Formats: sequence, C-alpha cells, structure tokens
Amino acid sequence: MAVLQLLLLLGPAPGPARPTVYFQEQFLDGEKWRKRWMISEYKPDFGKFGLTAGKFYGDPVLDKGLQTTENSKFYAISSRFKPFSNKGKTLVIQYTVKHEQKIDCGGGYVKIFPSDLDQKKLSSNSRYYIMFGPDICGSDTKKVHVILNYKNKPHPIKKLIRCKVDGYTHLYTLIIRPDQTYKVKIDNEMVASGNLEDDLDFLPPKKINDPTVKKPVNWDDRFEIDDPNDVKPEDWDEPEYIMDMTTFISLTLFKTCGVWPHPQIDNPNYSPDYSIYSFENISVIGLDIWQVRSGTIFDNFLITDDEEYAEDFGDETWGETKGPEKEMCIKQTEEEQARERAMEEKYFEQQFKKLERKTQSGRARAVKSTVTKLEL
Repeated sequence: MAVLQLLLLLGPAPGPARPTVYFQEQFLDGEKWRKRWMISEYKPDFGKFGLTAGKFYGDPVLDKGLQTTENSKFYAISSRFKPFSNKGKTLVIQYTVKHEQKIDCGGGYVKIFPSDLDQKKLSSNSRYYIMFGPDICGSDTKKVHVILNYKNKPHPIKKLIRCKVDGYTHLYTLIIRPDQTYKVKIDNEMVASGNLEDDLDFLPPKKINDPTVKKPVNWDDRFEIDDPNDVKPEDWDEPEYIMDMTTFISLTLFKTCGVWPHPQIDNPNYSPDYSIYSFENISVIGLDIWQVRSGTIFDNFLITDDEEYAEDFGDETWGETKGPEKEMCIKQTEEEQARERAMEEKYFEQQFKKLERKTQSGRARAVKSTVTKLEL
C-alpha cells in the first residue's frame, strides 16, 4: 500500500524522449517551396531549380523534389530554420538524391551552415559546418563526402566511402553522436562508422617519434641478407628437381633487421577535445554544387536528433517508392528499346524496298537492252 501511495505521489513514469525535428522538407505543397528556399544572388548565372518527380518515379507527388535543370552550371540554394545546438545530442542529417541523368561529373551533397550565413551571398566561399553526400566526377571520383569544420578549417574523412551511381533514388544519412562517434548510411544500411578523432585529422597525433633517439649507425633496413659465414658444402648436390623445403628453413640462417621502429612518446602538443562533434547556431541547409550534366533531384530532407525517427522516415518515404520507381524505369527502358527496334526494322525494310526497286529497274533495263540488240 505504501508503494502504491509513493507511485501516485511521483506521478506516471516518464516515457521515451520524443524526437526533435529541426528541419523537414518533402516539397508536398507545389510551388510554395519557393517561399522557403532562397536562390543565391552571388552570381548572376547560377543554375535554376525546378520541382519535378523526374522521368521515372514511384509516386508522381511524393517523389517531387528540387531538380537541377541547366548543364555546366553552378547551383546555390538554401533554406533556413530555427537555430539550435547539437551539444550533448545526436545529430542526424538525411536526404535523398536521384541522378536520373546518369551524372558524369557533379556534386550531390548538402551543406549545413551557421545562422550568420547571408543566403543571398551563398557561394563555395561561404563558411559551413558540415558537408555531406555523394560527389561524382569521371571514373576516379565516386565517393561520399564527410567534411566537418573545426576551428574554421574543413577536415575531410580519411576513409573512402563509395556512393551509388545507378540512376535511382538513394537515401543518404549522416549520424554524429555526443561520444564523438559517427555513422554513414546509404539506403538505411551502414557503410562506414568510427570515431571522429581517429578518422578525421582534427587534432595532432597522440604519439610522436622520440626526438632524443636516433637510429643506430650500423642498422641494416634490409629484412634478409646472405649469411657471410655460410659456405657452400663441397658435396652440394644440385639435381634438376628438388623438393620445396622453404617452409622448413630456419630463420636463424639469416641475419634480419628490417625497418627500424622509432620509439614513440606522448605528444606534448596533443590535447583531447571532447567538443569536436558539436556546433552552435545550426540554422541553414543548402546546396552549393557544380554539375556538368543536370537532372539530379533532391528530396526528403531531414535534420533531427533521433536515429530511429530518421530511419523510419526514410522507410516511409524513399522505402515506399523505391520499388515502383525501379519498375517504372525498367518498363520505360524496355519500351524505349522496343521503339528503337521498330525504328531499325522500319529503316531496314525501307532500305530493302529501295534495293529491290533498283534491282527490278536494272533487270528491266537489261531486258530492254537485249531486245534492242536483237532487233538491231
């Protein structure tokens, strides 16, 4: 009874924390997106964006997003939201990209900016907090950028993360946690993870070579050398074929040193920083990219503090339309191939008829020529 009275005094147990959604954009209200997104005026010839689901899609309304529309152009556009700090919180940045034009060179990444950004002057020179997403250029560059700003300097991830290049819509997710770990997901599947300090060069190394220790003068960097004291026996037999005994040769027959291991000491210039992951006054998301061939569609933007919410949001948006989108693309491809075959068949049929008429005409001339000769 006493326990029951205590529970009543304490009130109901607190439930799980509700996710905070800082920014979400699906472009479901038609042309009203233009009131929320601002095109930069930094250059007069920036490329223009249009709202479309593209040539193939899973849903004609749900799959509408911002599409680049002009070839060989820089693009700069951004949207503002209420400033926040991710200190002590998880930060999740997520969106979808579709390179339906089978992009050969161009960016598909987003940037996260501080609140002091002048959106009308957005350019590649604008200071940003985070840059994340796919970048493609030729056969060499097909990677996912993860770049974080630390002390006003961008630090790219040292890992190579491959991006998708098949022309379908893909979901890209970056998760940064307060314990300074991170995770990158593509299509809700993890493709990279680790520790920010280890995988991005924010800080000086923890260990350095001991400057007071030098390599011995007589140190030989070669892994193996011939034993100078070893002499070939006089009765040495060198048959044409011998058994492979390499696995039984004793290493004591060789004098080995190898690369000299320089002793390490703690770096006096190293100091841990447990705030690498956090940013203050996060307030703008934008696209600042260059594309040779336009046609990329950006959609389903999300910034939140909840990994599970982001995963569910991805499943409910990209996850629901990815299958029908692929089916429509395959159907369009098959129909296009059928049209091309029909055009080829029609072309060859026309060529055959022309050849047939020429042949018949040639035969008629030959007969007429024969008759004329006989009459003559």
